[in-house]
Amino acid sequence: MTAAFRLDGRTAVVTGARSGIGRAIARGYAEAGAHVIAWGRTEGVTEVAAEIVDGGGSAESVVADLTDLDNAAAVAGELASTRTVDVLVNNAGVIARGPAENVPLSEWRRVLTVNLDAAWVLSRAFGTHMLRRETGRIITVASMLSFQGGRNVPAYTASKHAVVGLTRALANEWSGRGVNVNALAPGYVVTANTTGIRDDHTRLAEISTRIPAGRWATPEDMVGPAVFLASEAAGYVNGHVLSVDGGWLAS
Repeated sequence: MTAAFRLDGRTAVVTGARSGIGRAIARGYAEAGAHVIAWGRTEGVTEVAAEIVDGGGSAESVVADLTDLDNAAAVAGELASTRTVDVLVNNAGVIARGPAENVPLSEWRRVLTVNLDAAWVLSRAFGTHMLRRETGRIITVASMLSFQGGRNVPAYTASKHAVVGLTRALANEWSGRGVNVNALAPGYVVTANTTGIRDDHTRLAEISTRIPAGRWATPEDMVGPAVFLASEAAGYVNGHVLSVDGGWLAS
């Protein structure tokens, strides 16, 4: 049964792999046997690929800014045409904090572009080839704010609700054609995106006391669930949003 959770012989693209959840998933996939294509916005992502290789894994890096959708589509198309990409993890995400009445349209568009539009562009690029092979996995990182409204993050909240809808829509179309499409919804995780909350001691206390597990997640807490969704063990899991939240939604 253990073999069903392995990723040996598979190639996985992980966006936002330079840090945080993406970095942890990239490293976890390599440990599970996958060849990892670590996608990042800056050259710093090359260090992640190097770490994986130095540790005995298989990896390469791609540098492409997801705010440039035309370039992202071209890069994804090239990868999909020259590699057999079995798994896509749409992890890259940005957040803009501030009262809704003060959010400029440019910030709204930036967040939606990276969090939603890029996920669609890459899912279509890699998914088209997966459909031809009748096999593949697409996993998009959602959020607790896929279920709730949050505070002072209207664009982020809208984008994370939207990726759940996209996940379900693609699952409806593609599950019967061999491509499993699911989402992973982390709870509150210690990453750069949550620095603003953790620096607000009042808000930090409000959140922390509501988490039944008694702690915030680390990026490594997302690895096992992400490996599961990419593996044969999740072969009959389609259109699902897997919450990894320390019990937040149950509280």
